[in-house]
This record gives sequence, C-alpha cells and structure tokens, in this order.
Amino acid sequence: MGDTASAVLAWVGQQDAWAPLIFIAIHLLRPFLFIPVMLVCITGGVLFGPIAGTAYSVIGTMLSSLAFYRLIRLLPSGFNRLQAMYKRWGKKHSSLTVRQVAILRLIPFIHFHLLSYCLMQTSTNFKDYTKSSLMANFPLAVVYTSMGQWLTLLSIPMMLLFSGGLAVLCYFARKKYEVVLWNDFFQAS
Repeated sequence: MGDTASAVLAWVGQQDAWAPLIFIAIHLLRPFLFIPVMLVCITGGVLFGPIAGTAYSVIGTMLSSLAFYRLIRLLPSGFNRLQAMYKRWGKKHSSLTVRQVAILRLIPFIHFHLLSYCLMQTSTNFKDYTKSSLMANFPLAVVYTSMGQWLTLLSIPMMLLFSGGLAVLCYFARKKYEVVLWNDFFQAS
C-alpha cells in the first residue's frame, strides 16, 4: 500500500500544470473511492506546499460539498439514509451551528457528508449553504494541509486526546438555547 501511494504521489507531482486539476478531481472522486478527506488534504500539503495545497484543498472540498448538495436531492435513498443517521445522531430539535460543523470536520472519523447534511438543515437556500460550507471547509483545509506532517507524527493516544479536545471545543461552540415546540410542551392528554 505504501509503495502504491508513493508512486501515485510521484506521478501527480510530475504532472506540472495538470497536477492541481488532478488533485481537485481526486477531491471530487474521494467519496466514491472511500478516501478520508484528511488524507487528501495532507497529500496536498506534501505535493504543493501549505499555501497552494490549502487553496487547492479548499477548492476541492467546496466542489465536493456543492456536488453533494446537488446530487443528494437526486438520490432519495441516500438522502433518507443521511436523514436517519442525522436523527439518530442529533437531538430531536437541535441543530449544529456552522462553527460546530467546522470543528467536527477536524475530527478524522466523522463523516464529511453527514456534516454537509447538517449544514443543509441549517441553510435556507443554495447560497446560504455555499457560504456555510466555505466557512466550515476552510479550517479543515488549513489544519490538515499545513500541519499534516505534524498530525501524522502523533501517536494514537495523542490523536484521541486531540479529538477529545475538539469534541469539548465543539460543545462550548453550541447554541446556548434550545427550541421547544408548543405542541411538545403542552401535550394533549
């Protein structure tokens, strides 16, 4: 596996002008190839450096999020599965803020498109979803591209500690109020 990854990285690095387009295309194909987002972003930092790699990762994750927004409406079974996962995962009437989604995207094992679905639930239209996605994808691209080498040197316990710290940070970034519907508060006897 390591030799194959090295060969692919070397090949993409030799493509000169095509390398950024191939890299962005890999971001778009990533969900179908079951490649984690953080791995692609770290690869962007290795291939292009922290600044260009971050820019290409932001473009790639944005295009992936926008394609998700359009395609999920065409696939009712996928939409229903995400909706069921979201209902099991979240509370009945709570929703994640854009800040919380941005923090949760930094945790490696949380599903990227489930968080995109959370953004869809809080957005009123496509323009609002695009703005929210950009704000949520930017920290992911910056952290994993620029600090990718540092994160790969962490041990498993340190990575779990880092993920736990992000979860605590996400808790403090939540909305400080909860909506209770009139019918839920005054239930008919």
